[in-house]
Amino acid sequence: MFHTLAVPVIAAPMAGGPSTPELVAAVNEAGGFGFLAAGYVTVEQLAEKITRTSELTAKPFGVNLFVPGTRPTSDISSYVRRVTACAEKVGAALGDPRWDDDNYAAKLELVLALRVPVVSFTFGLPDADDVQRLKAAGSTIVVTVTTPSEARQARQIGADVLCVQGSDAGGHRGTFADDGISPGGGELYGTLAAIRLVKSTVDLPVIATGGLVSGADVAAVLAAGAVAAQLGTAFLGCPEAGTNATQREALAEGARRTALTRAFSGRPARGLVNRFLIEHGPHAPAAYPNVHHLTRPVRATGEVEVMSLWAGTTYPLATAEPAGAVVRRIGAELTETIKSLAQRFSRG
Repeated sequence: MFHTLAVPVIAAPMAGGPSTPELVAAVNEAGGFGFLAAGYVTVEQLAEKITRTSELTAKPFGVNLFVPGTRPTSDISSYVRRVTACAEKVGAALGDPRWDDDNYAAKLELVLALRVPVVSFTFGLPDADDVQRLKAAGSTIVVTVTTPSEARQARQIGADVLCVQGSDAGGHRGTFADDGISPGGGELYGTLAAIRLVKSTVDLPVIATGGLVSGADVAAVLAAGAVAAQLGTAFLGCPEAGTNATQREALAEGARRTALTRAFSGRPARGLVNRFLIEHGPHAPAAYPNVHHLTRPVRATGEVEVMSLWAGTTYPLATAEPAGAVVRRIGAELTETIKSLAQRFSRG
């Protein structure tokens, strides 16, 4: 499916608001492929998004599900005390630091019933039996991986395609298990290195993601063996995206560095550095989604210094133009890059 795209660009699923039916449809109509994010929405809301997307575009699209992990064993009471003062400063009450599975089973049944063309999984592996059920319903299965070991595991349960996530990616790391120690929850590979290592390990099509914003970036990952490039940060400034206004402003300023942190959710994620990340990141436990629920009311205040401002390392290069224009521009840049390389190596 992905190797036949007119423009080998995929709009990444971005939970928390940015991924909208309008964004998915605009990317699709421009020759790319879009994903809806099922994370953090109810089953009813997800059904509405799928229905709306189907109304806006007749082309196939995907839905991404968060695979629930085990209940964390970390004691987060000290972290609760630590962030209490921050919540009070912005006039917010802390949320209930509970564990839940994001209604995973019900969302899985929904995408099965609606025969969503592509279903992708992040944070772990779906059950092999569920993979077969989805395939029987006509769905292509994509699993997000960050290491060769995860790629092997994904192949074993029947994944059709791997989304290989490099360490430059914005938002949550797709690691199956957070080691609770290293900043990224495990070994970090740049996007190109990750593609090469995974391609040498398993014989499956791969989508590349992490720090990709231009046609030259897409050309690089295609040359490394990817069938398409998945971009998230590149679409955050688009008018069709549901990106928070405060985050849009911070991205447009382009003045902050990025860092990996567990401060906001209890799982490693890359975002713009602000006061909350600096003060609480070093102390945040590996306790997802408990920490996510704990800090959610604080983040919802819209105060830039306490929000989770997810972004990849190359975010200053992203533009605030319509999604279709982004896809077409990247397609043109990709063509120009390929022509330039062909001319360079055909001389003499």
